[in-house]
Amino acid sequence: MNLEAFILGCGGMMPLPNRFLTSVLLRREGELFLFDGGEGTQVSLRRLNLRWKKISAIFVSHTHADHVTGIPGILMLSSQVDRDDPLYIIGPPRLAEYIETSRRVLDMYINYEIVVKEITEPGIVYRGDGFHVRAFPLRHTKPCVGYTLEEEMRPGEFHPEKAEALKVPRGPLWAKLQGGEIVQSADGQDVRPEDVLGPPRLGRKFSFVTDTLAFPEIAGDVVESDLLVCEGMFERALEESAREKKHMTAEQAARIALAARVKKLALIHYSPRYTEFDLKQLLKESQAIFPETVLSRDRAVFPIEYVD
Repeated sequence: MNLEAFILGCGGMMPLPNRFLTSVLLRREGELFLFDGGEGTQVSLRRLNLRWKKISAIFVSHTHADHVTGIPGILMLSSQVDRDDPLYIIGPPRLAEYIETSRRVLDMYINYEIVVKEITEPGIVYRGDGFHVRAFPLRHTKPCVGYTLEEEMRPGEFHPEKAEALKVPRGPLWAKLQGGEIVQSADGQDVRPEDVLGPPRLGRKFSFVTDTLAFPEIAGDVVESDLLVCEGMFERALEESAREKKHMTAEQAARIALAARVKKLALIHYSPRYTEFDLKQLLKESQAIFPETVLSRDRAVFPIEYVD
């Protein structure tokens, strides 16, 4: 099952000609999940030829303009196609007010159900087939949350030689064993999945963190993520400014990634003060602490693979 993260925008505060505002699309097989929706989101969706009408849920970190101004356009765009499933929009308090005000003031034509869920405490905020999305608190100038999408444990590796030794004929019974069912062998004996499967295997984990002060508890929430997309807004020299504005430096993001034992860190939400050339300084400072750091770029794609 494919799992991919598409960076639709990597900028913070204001859009630039080649840097839209923060937005990440996660595709899990055919299902799409949007994390924040800054200005320019629709343009990147179009350029990447993504099937935006398949977006099942939008997860909003907070309601600052550079994270939500692209959402009204997504809502109106979704009315241009037939849609049977509801669209879930999940985020901190006052999100429902923003969505409802946008609909009313812009006189939106909406021909599908929109379900807004405001997060009042940490925990699981969305469940799907074989995975869940969990929200956790961040520390910004207004209520803000981070998210992880984490898959459930997968069955262990199937050992056909064990099934054959237990006289389970090749075919549908093998599939049932892999699906967790008890079957009968050719001589009428019960064969359990654990008789032919290895130990359960981990699923994959994606984490999204922006905008926030750096604090130790973040590492516990994103621990062992396969991909952590995390704010790295400033260089080390501006750490005091970052603290005052309740943002994070690239170096601080790297320390979180290191403490959390993530596999890859993708920096995002850059200050507009940095040119494309200047971003190399952010990368250098982060990689000095956590070598598996990369810079997010608009329309970059990050496949998230199983570890085995």
